[in-house]
Amino acid sequence: MQELKSKIAKDFQNNSNDNGSASVQIALLTSRIQGLIEHSNEHKHDYSGKRGLISLVEKRRKLLSYLRRKDNAKYQELIASLGLRR
Repeated sequence: MQELKSKIAKDFQNNSNDNGSASVQIALLTSRIQGLIEHSNEHKHDYSGKRGLISLVEKRRKLLSYLRRKDNAKYQELIASLGLRR
């Protein structure tokens, strides 16, 4: 799991010391969301898991709107590379 996080952070970081920028956070949240979607499809009655999934999606949405306000070019690049619908 840690190796996956470091690989994702390396792909989306602005410089070598960057691990908390909005783009890195969005990419990490997207990977967590994908895992929870698979879990949710398997376990349909896991309502607390669905609630956690919804909170992660909302957090990602807020970070995406922040990134769109601050750096629209980076926002467009990020959603294209992650395959998000926006």
